[in-house]
Amino acid sequence: MTANRTIAYTDLPRVVLNRGKEEALKRLHPWVFSGAIARNEGEVQDGDLVQVVSASGQILAIGHFHDGSIKVRILTHHPTDIGPEFWESKLRNAYQARQQLELPATNCYRLVHGEGDGLPGLVVDFYNGVAVLQAHTIGMHRSRFELTEALKKVLGPELKAVYDKSKETLPGSYASGVQNEYLSGEVTLPHRVEEYGRAFDIDWEKGQKTGFFLDQRENRNLLAHYAAGKKVLNAFCYSGGFSVYGLTAKAAEVHSVDISGKAMALCEQNVALNEGEDRHQPITEDVMKWLKTEEEQYDIVVLDPPAFAKSMSARHRAVQGYKRLNAEGLKRVKPGGLLFTFSCSQVVDRELFYNTIVAASMEVGRPVRVLHQLTQGPDHPVNIFHPEGSYLKGLVVRVD
Repeated sequence: MTANRTIAYTDLPRVVLNRGKEEALKRLHPWVFSGAIARNEGEVQDGDLVQVVSASGQILAIGHFHDGSIKVRILTHHPTDIGPEFWESKLRNAYQARQQLELPATNCYRLVHGEGDGLPGLVVDFYNGVAVLQAHTIGMHRSRFELTEALKKVLGPELKAVYDKSKETLPGSYASGVQNEYLSGEVTLPHRVEEYGRAFDIDWEKGQKTGFFLDQRENRNLLAHYAAGKKVLNAFCYSGGFSVYGLTAKAAEVHSVDISGKAMALCEQNVALNEGEDRHQPITEDVMKWLKTEEEQYDIVVLDPPAFAKSMSARHRAVQGYKRLNAEGLKRVKPGGLLFTFSCSQVVDRELFYNTIVAASMEVGRPVRVLHQLTQGPDHPVNIFHPEGSYLKGLVVRVD
């Protein structure tokens, strides 16, 4: 598909559902699972646009096809031609939602959050003039040039460059032929952004995800509320977001731990940007091994690990991992101190994560009270018909 071509929905191949399987789509769920499909009509390949029709022939939706457990990710629940006007309308709606949020004191935010913005398989993060696009599906990646043109129209002079960071998130066989690259413009890295008065250098080419964990903005700011005069441990620190917030809120001391030397270098760079080096100790170690061997006590401990599970089959092992990690973290909290603990594993839901922290608290045998229940920032909206989009779970607990 070229950047200015419109595909008529009537020309698309059809995915026909089994009788009675149309109810989920009528409830506006954005996925069609393999078990719901009776047959394909017409030649269908991974990444293709398709019509989804009921057993009686009613057109229910248009979406991207992929031969997996989730067969179709829905772009629209109405018969709609897909072209420049469609992509611009979708992105403009996402942009207007962010403008409505009036995000405080920041020039970086998530512009597109997959199903939460009606664009399954697509993430777009905006960093002070640069849109970093990350496609999780072949269909979205094939639409990257149309999306780039639509971004230009929606953002206008705000947009200086568009970078495609999709290689790591696409299916393996397809990803082997993909390179991360600029789709429009180019900037020198690292690229500086601001958040609640703090400065951060972002490197989407070498960094994790799109370069920064934007979803933790409000949770970092909450930590700053408690940090003055405190000794803080930031475990799995990556680029030092929680560390910088603690230091700028006048924490007495912050220790940052991460196994990645590259992450630690970026963390130290961001700490230096915010003039906190004199109260910061970087530690390049495996977090779990370090927690088991160290005996230092902290007023605040932050545990923000990468996803422990990306599939249901790995969920049990992930829960055991979260339990062990949080038990060790709880041991490092001074009486009356706080634990900020998180899970970004989508398959570990909020109730399961909560119960895992209960189990960890029982294991260490200390009284624990929940002060805050946390989630991702509002620029990561959740489609009410797709609760799976609420992936970030967090608790702030007081440990006595």
